[in-house]
Amino acid sequence: MSKHLREVIKKKQKAYREWKKGGISKESYIIEVTTCRDKVRQAKSQVELDLAKGIKTNSKRFYSHINKKKTKKEEVGPLNTDDGAEVKDNLGMAQYLNKYFASVFNKTKEDLRDNGSMTNGNEDMEVDITISEVEAKLKQLNGTKSGGPDNLHPRILKELAHEIASPLAGIFNESVNSGVVPYNWRIANIVPIFKKGGKNDPSNYRPVSLTPVVCKLLEKNLKEKVVKDIEVNGKWEKIQHGFTKGRSCQTNLISFFEKVTDFLDKGNAVIAINAVNAIIYLDFSRAFDTVPHGELLVKLDKMGINRKIERWIKNWLKGRLQRVLLKGELSGWREVTSGVPQGSVLGLILFNLFITDLGTKSGSVLIKFVDDTKLGGIANLEKDRDILQEDLDDLVNWSNSNKMKFNSEKCKVMHLGINNKNFSYKLGTHQLEVTEEEKDLGVLV
Repeated sequence: MSKHLREVIKKKQKAYREWKKGGISKESYIIEVTTCRDKVRQAKSQVELDLAKGIKTNSKRFYSHINKKKTKKEEVGPLNTDDGAEVKDNLGMAQYLNKYFASVFNKTKEDLRDNGSMTNGNEDMEVDITISEVEAKLKQLNGTKSGGPDNLHPRILKELAHEIASPLAGIFNESVNSGVVPYNWRIANIVPIFKKGGKNDPSNYRPVSLTPVVCKLLEKNLKEKVVKDIEVNGKWEKIQHGFTKGRSCQTNLISFFEKVTDFLDKGNAVIAINAVNAIIYLDFSRAFDTVPHGELLVKLDKMGINRKIERWIKNWLKGRLQRVLLKGELSGWREVTSGVPQGSVLGLILFNLFITDLGTKSGSVLIKFVDDTKLGGIANLEKDRDILQEDLDDLVNWSNSNKMKFNSEKCKVMHLGINNKNFSYKLGTHQLEVTEEEKDLGVLV
């Protein structure tokens, strides 16, 4: 509300009083109303444009404005329990959500003690995190983000960047090189984020971890070093497009689109006319929460990353605890026996590294975007269908051996091309259904 805009509004209000008294005509008053309305609309448009342009630097202000415009608020619950009861109070819902989130963990409690079994990493290389690196990370903190369970707010850490960079660098180096992770760095407040479906079903909420900001700073430094080691060793996954430098949702779609259209366009005229394709969309169930720690650490060892960083990650995963935070109410603590924390810095890259060997034997087109996988190929003849089915079976075998589960309800198949024979495919014992788009439009050409 600028000074100029306030003057325009006052002028309109004055014109209204004058018109009521008969001092000015109705036409003159309408001109003032129209002028004022146009100025207000221009001002609102400019504010929203500024919010959109500044989303990277102040996303909280942007989404706060969006939420005010919503007529329907994204509330949690009430929740329906397994025995048919309804939970409405915030504390009860927090307790029940935490119980559900913990129920999806892999139940096998693995031995994560440091037994010296790590052999493939860079032996005995000291990790050196400099004061300047820590200070730079502190200055990059977003002061509008929430703090973790240690109640250290990022705004305070950012404003004290120069003063605390040196002691933090000392703590970070001591922690990594000794392999000791403080207890407070292994706990998290869980914020339930509604996805879609019924709000009374706890499975329709995503658990996002609010972890200590100080630990996230160290994670950022370690992530950079892990990525560097993997790139040097040539272990980086070429078909993973999620949370990977230079690869995004757009590159995922473009890469897959190019390969599929290439199938349709290649060959002589007869084959080109009759060439058909099948795309199978695969989705893991609670992927981030079910990653088995033991299998993850074995794969990290094979990547050849720094052994001290590998040992630190092992201890970071060991003995984790979580509780749900819902409108100021906190549930009790529950042990985390599997998975990588959603909301942490290392969690995303650890998941990418865990699934790096998914589909390595596949002869079909395979593209991954985090936990979403697309498998596609030519399906002119039954032998083509059999090749796709074998690749699909290989993915199922991988999921079984790595203690992960595909969400069969979300896994679909789409048929493309002219004269499509609509071959069917199975995910284990589950018959895959076609996508909703294909149901609505018929076979896509």
